[in-house]
This record gives sequence, C-alpha cells and structure tokens, in this order.
Amino acid sequence: MYATEVRVQGEAAEMLSVMVNIAVGLVTSVISGGCVWLWQRGKHARALRRKEIFFGIVPGGECLIVMNDKYDRPGSAAHRDVRAMVEVATLASELGCQVSLESSKDFHASNAGRTEFCIGGPWSGSNPRTGGHLAAHVPGVAWHPFDSGPDSNAIVVGGDLFRWDRGNEEYALVAKFTPPESACPVFLVCGQSSLANQAAVHFLKRTHPELAKAVPSIDRFCILVRVSSIATYGFQRTGLERDVTATAFTAAA
Repeated sequence: MYATEVRVQGEAAEMLSVMVNIAVGLVTSVISGGCVWLWQRGKHARALRRKEIFFGIVPGGECLIVMNDKYDRPGSAAHRDVRAMVEVATLASELGCQVSLESSKDFHASNAGRTEFCIGGPWSGSNPRTGGHLAAHVPGVAWHPFDSGPDSNAIVVGGDLFRWDRGNEEYALVAKFTPPESACPVFLVCGQSSLANQAAVHFLKRTHPELAKAVPSIDRFCILVRVSSIATYGFQRTGLERDVTATAFTAAA
C-alpha cells in the first residue's frame, strides 16, 4: 500500500511538473509573440513616419495632384500619366491624407496648406504650371523644345545635357521645394514622356528611404531619374542618375 501511494504521488508530481513546464512555455510564447508584434508594429509606424516626412504628407491633411494634358490632345491625359496620378493618390491614402485633383491649365493658385504633386513636363503646353514652377523655384534647369534635332526634349542642368532617347533611355526631373507663400511642399515630377513620369513616381515610392540619405536635405532637393532598357522593362528599371540640387536651385549666370 505504501509503495503504491509513493508511486501515485511521484506520478502526480511528475504530471504537475509537466503542466508547470507547459504553462511556462505558453506564457513565454505569449510574451515573446507580444514583443515581436509590438516591435513589428513600432517598426511599421517608424517606416510610415519616415515616409510622411519625406513626402511632406500630413495625416488628415490634403494632397493636391495637378495633372497635365497629353501634349498632342488638349483636355485629355496620357494613360501613363493617369497611372502616375493613381500611384500618388494611393500613397496619400496610405498615409491618411485626402486627395484633390486639379487641371494644370485651370489651377492658378498657391498650394498653400496642401502637399502638391505637379506631374508632367512643360513642353508643348502639356503642363504650364510645371514651367512656372521651374522658372520661379528651379532656375538652374532648362528644357529644349520638341524639334527634329538631336537635342529635342533634352533637359539641361548646369550645362550638362540629358538627351531623350525615346523608348530606350529617358529622364525625369524630380524636385521638392516649399514656396515662400506655402506651408507644404511641392513635388515636381517632370519626365521627358508620360512613361518617364510614371517611372519617376514609382522610383520615389520604391527608393525614398535610400533617397533620404542620398540628397543633402529632404526638405529641398532636385534629382534626375534615369529610365533605361525601356523596351524590356518598361517604366520599372529606374535609377538615380544625379543629384543636381546645388545647380538646379541656382539661377544660371
């Protein structure tokens, strides 16, 4: 009888030990899982905050998209420019910002308290607001008009020429600045084609953490984005061609 009682007590103690170990394991797993969840949530929040700061988008604020016309069809927009607009609208929505849309030919006002994305180049009347922004805030940049020569639609910065090799290699100028009369920045996205516009927006969204480290200041910068191997990769093969901040914001002598 005594041996049986001892054996039962031993089995009970062993079972209790197993249950305690299971309970400790469960508690440890819950704590570990909670810590991982909190860390991931914090990481996501920090990433969103960095994105907000880079793009100058305030949650609960408003994002203004100024659209261009298709160069040969006034009153209509190129398919890829619409895609660029959708990319910007998606970004603003992700950051909790309302979106408003204006036509570049009809909007004549300051962006004031709205973060502005002005899409499209100044050539052939596609986006006259872009031309105004360039003249007022980015005087170190010039744009060759469309013609039959080799420099047609080329971007000129500080004497350097960035030619348009349509459908093969193209460029987009991207500038961020805040006009003196405004509380929020302007993002100027002007490519040599609608494909280059879409590529530039895609590039900004994909590489903004790296760009934030590459430019002298995220409050004001100007870069050239190169789009290459277009026949193979469309708008998706992009790279930072050059940071032209120092030259772009200085008037040519």
